[in-house]
Amino acid sequence: MKKTMLALSLLAAFAAHVAHAATGPEFDAKRLSQDVKVLSSDEFEGRGPNTAGETKTVAYLIEQFKAAGLKPGGDVVKGQRSWTQDVPLGRFEIKGPVTLSVSDGKTVQQLKQGDDLAVRAAMNGSRLVDFKNAPLVFVGYGVNAPERKWDDFKGQDLKGKLAVVLINDPDFETGEGDFGGKAMTYYGRWTYKYEEMARRGALGTIIVHETAPASYGWNTVKNSNTNVMYDIVRKKPAEAHAPMEAWIQRDLAVDLFKRGGLDFEALKKQAQTRDFKPVELKNVTLSANYAVSAQVIVSKNVAARIVGTSAPKETVIYSGHWDHLGVGLPDARGDKIYNGAVDNGTGIAALLELARAYGKAPAPARSVVFLAVTAEEKGLLGSEYYSANPLYPLATTVGVINMDALSPHGLTRNFTISGSAKLDLLDELIAKAKQWNLVYKPDPKPEAGHFFRSDHFPFAKRGVPAISYGSGDDLVEGGVAAGHKLEEDYNTNNYHQPSDEWSASWTFASMTHDLGMLYSLGRDLADSKVWPNWAQDAEFRAARDATAAQRK
Repeated sequence: MKKTMLALSLLAAFAAHVAHAATGPEFDAKRLSQDVKVLSSDEFEGRGPNTAGETKTVAYLIEQFKAAGLKPGGDVVKGQRSWTQDVPLGRFEIKGPVTLSVSDGKTVQQLKQGDDLAVRAAMNGSRLVDFKNAPLVFVGYGVNAPERKWDDFKGQDLKGKLAVVLINDPDFETGEGDFGGKAMTYYGRWTYKYEEMARRGALGTIIVHETAPASYGWNTVKNSNTNVMYDIVRKKPAEAHAPMEAWIQRDLAVDLFKRGGLDFEALKKQAQTRDFKPVELKNVTLSANYAVSAQVIVSKNVAARIVGTSAPKETVIYSGHWDHLGVGLPDARGDKIYNGAVDNGTGIAALLELARAYGKAPAPARSVVFLAVTAEEKGLLGSEYYSANPLYPLATTVGVINMDALSPHGLTRNFTISGSAKLDLLDELIAKAKQWNLVYKPDPKPEAGHFFRSDHFPFAKRGVPAISYGSGDDLVEGGVAAGHKLEEDYNTNNYHQPSDEWSASWTFASMTHDLGMLYSLGRDLADSKVWPNWAQDAEFRAARDATAAQRK
């Protein structure tokens, strides 16, 4: 009873503080819950791009933006803004069986798609991937970083060979070194690994899965890589994708190394040094055969807009991705719909609530755009396309506030952002948070590379100040222990799985509270004349400064 009374006392004190400190529109937990419930229902089929689920999702978003009183902010069609931006994408799907086998010169072992390897549909233009007895070469972390005097390849020719590569950076395990310690650099991301091997002409890339450096389990790898794949439309796709792209279970990789006369752990330690040299798995070869359907489809970003009163050509953006994994491999219960309630039904519900708040308020000086992007789950493709083909110039985009997988649970005492970037936008958010009794907690897992995994990144790398907001882990009721338990349970049991479903037990207390702060931050930016920038030593500062003349 004492614990219950204490918890109630804490909640009451917290609410009283917020009531006095935070002013502005109220955000409705029931509406947030309803939006998530609708978007993550089986009727929306997991919101896969280029599916009936996309059609329903886009229609729902437009309906809600209209009801909120916003204007269309998308492509110009016949002289008028539409509600959407066309996003042409390559769509790639494995058709028929995936035949995989490995030979050590003595025996041939059949491998199973999804269980042993997670093989992605080829995105290099091939309609058939068919090779026999391709040699395997271990290339460490697969990093070529001249500025760090680091080269894992040492002149190794990868043509006709499969490159076996570790996930994350060379200093992930030690926490010290030339790659930022625990914080992942872009060299650690799987996207970089695939791109680098393709640049080197490899037949394929096979990433060794390990839960800690990947930051997710095998189920996530399996579910994310064995369904339909998408990519931006490329003139020379083979320069970005090798014919085969896959992940391999760690235990199987260890066994293959052993059969090739190698010690996996010893080689992994060598790979953490500059002296590492590629090593071939002697007599170990892989054969594969699978057909691929390739076509170009058009998906949609949805854009709604509040037009600024005095500086309409200057733009503040709130963003989130509407897509999830669609329909894929069944789980143990036979469920094949990947509903994506938290990821990212919550972010889209937040976007809609913010739009409603802006729709009720007087228009700000600058324009505000609410951007729901497609194909985040396929590699940030909707935000990448927008950033490369912006509806509103990036040079006069004040900043981007992205929302991805927010907590539908109780109030917290803190918040975070994806990654450890240094920028004025974060400083302003930290200052603003004090009014909401929230403190900033740096990304607790920078080694997971979250900075490169959310839709703010395509904007950031082009110089636009951008953050991806993350809910806190220090719950007002239950503390850090309760927060970590919720996070661990979600990552283990629900992330990128059919079980990421809406729950009637969710209070949405954290979101209703935090949205007041995000509204206030965006509103301040929209009513001011300031131009946030990156820190002087930030890697994106130069790109922003290069467009400074357009902001005078």
